[in-house]
Amino acid sequence: MVAASHEPQVSSSQVLVASNRGPVSYTLGDDGSLTAKRGGGGLVSGLSAIGSDADAVWVCAALGEGDRAAARRADGLLPQTDTAGQRVRMLDIPAGTFADAYNGVANSVLWFVHHLLYQTPLEPAFDTAFETQWAAYEAYNTAFADALAHDAEPGAAVLVQDYHLTLVPALLRERRPDLRIGHFSHTPWAPADYYRLLPDDTAAAVLRGVLGADRAAFLTRRWAEAFAACCADVLGASVERDGEGLRVTHDGRTTRIGVHGLGADADFLRERAHRPDVAERMAALREQIGTGDDGAPRRTIVRVDRTELSKNIVRGLHAYRRLLTEQPQWRGRVVHVAFAYPSRQDLAVYREYTAEVSRVADGINAEFGAGDWTPVVLHVKDDFARSLAAYRLADVALVNPIRDGMNLVAKEVPVVSDDGCALVLSREAGAAAELGADALVVNPYDVRDTARALHEALLMAPDDRAGRTKRLAAAATALPPQRWFLDQLAALRG
Repeated sequence: MVAASHEPQVSSSQVLVASNRGPVSYTLGDDGSLTAKRGGGGLVSGLSAIGSDADAVWVCAALGEGDRAAARRADGLLPQTDTAGQRVRMLDIPAGTFADAYNGVANSVLWFVHHLLYQTPLEPAFDTAFETQWAAYEAYNTAFADALAHDAEPGAAVLVQDYHLTLVPALLRERRPDLRIGHFSHTPWAPADYYRLLPDDTAAAVLRGVLGADRAAFLTRRWAEAFAACCADVLGASVERDGEGLRVTHDGRTTRIGVHGLGADADFLRERAHRPDVAERMAALREQIGTGDDGAPRRTIVRVDRTELSKNIVRGLHAYRRLLTEQPQWRGRVVHVAFAYPSRQDLAVYREYTAEVSRVADGINAEFGAGDWTPVVLHVKDDFARSLAAYRLADVALVNPIRDGMNLVAKEVPVVSDDGCALVLSREAGAAAELGADALVVNPYDVRDTARALHEALLMAPDDRAGRTKRLAAAATALPPQRWFLDQLAALRG
């Protein structure tokens, strides 16, 4: 066995995090003023759990003109009054370089590969445009590696996040071999045959980049195994079992492979779901949903997603149409509450997909709607409080992605459900590994199978539904964000 590193290690409590999106974003006013807005999520929660002695630094990219203006005014290191006391370095990467790296490679190539989204008779076609975009992706990753190398104390721990930054671990190791470097993938990882759609040199560069880490981690064992298989197939790396984990050895060094299944933050969700703004939105949704001819509240099938191609919203709508066609007893008695928040609208294929979601929903309403019954209640404006209101009201949650690293919606709904919720869950969601025993698991491509599961979910006895919801909530919160983050840090340092 080759040792993980031959370099001397210097002990340090410092922690650095690198991610495309940071914990704060800025809006630039007409008068040149900047307004900061803090974000949330697992990284924010996790970083807050490590304590002030970690001297943490978060390195992120400026995503828009407001961010770039803030980064320039602060010389990169943002005012801690804007960041809740966190040290945040925001990189002012040239807008063209960022666009080619983020949209051209990360979201239009790596995301498509890992989510198996290509229509292969027509795409991909890697030509001169891709070569330019790949050079930008390299420059973007290099900017992160340089910033991390500058800010890291000797022996610090660095946690690099996701498919945007796959090259950073190896680049950083070249600059700072004393550091402990981890990489975490929040997406699935493609099987080896599909991964090889990438140009050979690109496929190898991404793998070598991640293998620059001391430890690479994934949301499920399935994605970790797929990554190791790609390393063996593309690089000729050796893969060994190490108890519950894996070790990948290539080019004289070994990277440990781990699994950390990010869970829902139960305390935050339950508190947030009972604030007055959520109650107001629940009342509005109940009015939209209405009551059936018997005077009873209509049943609800809820989904909350971005209009991301992998979320499979259109097939979900077709399954609902089939439910109404084949099980007419549900007409007038059930409403599909579909929150489909526009995503990546600067890419034409996403704009077209968002338009198709609206077209199919409108078609179902035109075909089946009658009286005060609107079969599909579609909302396209992002509203977290309204999403929580829908979670609380849901009789059935539909989570049917083509492929998903985890899918936190599947974990969040059972946590805040008021009266119990049946979960219809794609077998291709990472969450299925933890929640599958108490969900109704479906093939996301099979519209008939999904319609059958929706019917079964609506018929589920209240006691069965309540018991399943309790078990789903327990599984969903087993590894909350703070512990998820700290476990990775402990494993990296260990």
